[in-house]
Amino acid sequence: MESKHMSAFALYQTFSTDLAFPAKKPSLQVAAKNKKKRETTVASKKVNTAKFRLKNEKSKLRKKLKMAQRQENLKANTEQEEECVTRDGEALDALLADLARVNNSRERAFKLFQWLINPIPAKSFFRDTWEKKPILVQHKNPNYYKGLFSTAEFDRILREEEVQYGVNLDVTSYTNGKRETHNPPGRALPLTVWAFYESGCSLRMLNPQAFSSTVWNVLSILQEQFGSMVGANVYLTPPGTQGFAPHYDDIEAFVVQLEGKKCWRVYNPRTEDENLPVLSSPNFDQADIGRPILEVVLEAGDLLYFPRGFIHQGYCLPEAHSLHITISSYQKNSWGDLLQKVVPAALEIAMEENVEFRQGLPLDYLMYMGVQNSDKDDPRRAQFFSQIESLMKKLTKYAPVDAAVDQKARDFLHDCLPPMLTPDELASSVQGAPARWEDGQVIDVGAHINAQTQVRVLRAGCARLCSDGEAVHLYYTTDNSRIYHKEELKSFEIKPEHTDAIEFLIHSYPKFVTVGNLPCDATEDKVALAEQLFEKGIIHTAQPL
Repeated sequence: MESKHMSAFALYQTFSTDLAFPAKKPSLQVAAKNKKKRETTVASKKVNTAKFRLKNEKSKLRKKLKMAQRQENLKANTEQEEECVTRDGEALDALLADLARVNNSRERAFKLFQWLINPIPAKSFFRDTWEKKPILVQHKNPNYYKGLFSTAEFDRILREEEVQYGVNLDVTSYTNGKRETHNPPGRALPLTVWAFYESGCSLRMLNPQAFSSTVWNVLSILQEQFGSMVGANVYLTPPGTQGFAPHYDDIEAFVVQLEGKKCWRVYNPRTEDENLPVLSSPNFDQADIGRPILEVVLEAGDLLYFPRGFIHQGYCLPEAHSLHITISSYQKNSWGDLLQKVVPAALEIAMEENVEFRQGLPLDYLMYMGVQNSDKDDPRRAQFFSQIESLMKKLTKYAPVDAAVDQKARDFLHDCLPPMLTPDELASSVQGAPARWEDGQVIDVGAHINAQTQVRVLRAGCARLCSDGEAVHLYYTTDNSRIYHKEELKSFEIKPEHTDAIEFLIHSYPKFVTVGNLPCDATEDKVALAEQLFEKGIIHTAQPL
């Protein structure tokens, strides 16, 4: 939980809430010297006593109001503490083991993201920071992210896996303001790679999730938090060097420092046009980017977030190397990206259904429209723009928004990593099915699903029903590759009478449902559909078969 620091004035206010100042005693004026009547003195006593009582009542009321405010603040702080999952220093493998027991994959994703940016509450991060400004998280614990990736793992991958220059690994340098890539052709073998490193070159491993099960697990969980592809690159930089020129990216970046330390400079977008850009930038010269708004040294266990469009550069200090992993998401996931799918489809529908969109342009429009005529003071131009505006307004009612969202969803499912199964999921899915060769024969073949079997989709976002207008297909991620787009997007056609059953399964998650309760006409249809989904790895059973 993030510490809350109070000013002296705020602390004083807290004390004043607890301790009401004692009311002053009313002074009784004695009438001896002025020879006032006894009745006047008694009346004065009554008035002052009434004032005293009124003051006490007000004091009690203030105390009650302040106590209620304190209780409300305490409740709010408690809710914030519950939102902020503190797992400081917990080994990543233990955390992932705990998350594997979380029943809902979306809840699992939220908890993992909360651990990543702890102690900042995730809800306040997305409200106040996401897409708006950089933020630094310092855990003061070099082991906070330990287990995610390491230089030893880097070396193991070079020795045991088929790592290709330019595909899985880049060798880079940035000296005297010049950025260079030094990739030879072919496989990246340890002898050559470590020689590059010794000569002062940085090493960037692309898609480490293809080689590291831990990175695969983390990214496959987080993709349900963002509803967008989550990728990663690993960067290993020698002491006293820099591997990349200043630039900005088209992704939201979480820089996780794993080993050593690295100095980072972050700069504001140079213009409004570079705020949340569509594409990454070219390399910049130092003179192009102004002064940094943030300059920090990341040490192991620290995290730096910056939105797309924020220029950044990192360089190693002379006394230590640096290993960090950049986790990224939200590439091409803007309203504009969605509208690029909506508008062409809306135009096609509008032209089919509304004759206004099919009416011909004015015979003479080339005489007064276009760049060469843009400075003309011609009333026909105003009329032309008015017609365009009218058609644009009418276009919205033809916009197939749900269909366009489904197109975005299909792109996302194609980008997705396949789910890394928990032990329970493995035991209760097709991958853990008991079919095998034993004693000279095949045994336990068949899914053995019946009407009493309880099933659910494997993950909240692993499958989606989409229609192309003529047929309904179920798209799914369970057969995806850990290598980006190595496989085509997987889908199969769903019979119209089975669509309700698929929707029922998807909307029931995370609850298990009985196969016999699927909304199909016949029991044999229910069982056949469940067997088909089970064999595709889309559903698993409540108990191992």
